[in-house]
Amino acid sequence: MTYIPLAYGDLILPALLVVMDGVLSLALHLKLERQLAVATVRMVIQLVLVGYVLTFLFAAVSPLWTALAAFIMVLFASREIVARQKRRLPGIWSYGLGASCTLLAAGTVTMFALLTQLRPDPWYHPRYALPLLGMILGNTMTGISLGLDVLIIGLVRERSAIEACLSLGGTRYQAVLPVVRDALRSGFTPIMNSMAAIGLVSLPGMMTGQILAGVAPVDAAKYQLLIMFLIAGGTGLGTLAAVLGGARLLTDQRHRLRLDRISTGGLA
Repeated sequence: MTYIPLAYGDLILPALLVVMDGVLSLALHLKLERQLAVATVRMVIQLVLVGYVLTFLFAAVSPLWTALAAFIMVLFASREIVARQKRRLPGIWSYGLGASCTLLAAGTVTMFALLTQLRPDPWYHPRYALPLLGMILGNTMTGISLGLDVLIIGLVRERSAIEACLSLGGTRYQAVLPVVRDALRSGFTPIMNSMAAIGLVSLPGMMTGQILAGVAPVDAAKYQLLIMFLIAGGTGLGTLAAVLGGARLLTDQRHRLRLDRISTGGLA
């Protein structure tokens, strides 16, 4: 069994479903039709361009091109992390912390999978490296952004309790620990929910794609399990590094809370 190829013309009829959403928005005065149109155009352009870029990368099989593509993916993921923050870390750290933690977590986990489990030849083959990195990046990005957001909001909200703990002789680590725990729980929650519901509530994208391509369902399930384990590891590692790094940046060596370092985005 082989996959069923699609022509661009085959996408016209399904695209009418998006048009239907726009009509509903107009009829119900939701004022979402413009955003929906922009999102749809962006999606089409981005996916088509990515398709052509990946075709080139798969043919080139160059470590330089693969590394460049991976670096660009990390940069865009880091930008999304910053964009999702209501309150941001100071200066370059607003971007640098997310980028470094994303690169550390997603890069480490992807390398681990390529070198120990999949072992493609060559090991950096973009057909394996880039899709793996993309799936891990997307989930790691979500965990980091949620963790940092909850951390900063929690430090602002619990300022009095934290400063009281510090004034009584507690270290900065002891004072911020409850907020750090809440931030870590928030960052871990999406992947845990996904793991709990997978298979029963939904068939994930990779498994569905492999089944449509003709892979045996049991083999597709094995690959999906591998991906979920990798995503869980990347999300946990990235969220932990980002939250601990954020907590360290918003305190100092004199064990003071430094909320003045937060960029003023709605912060009183």
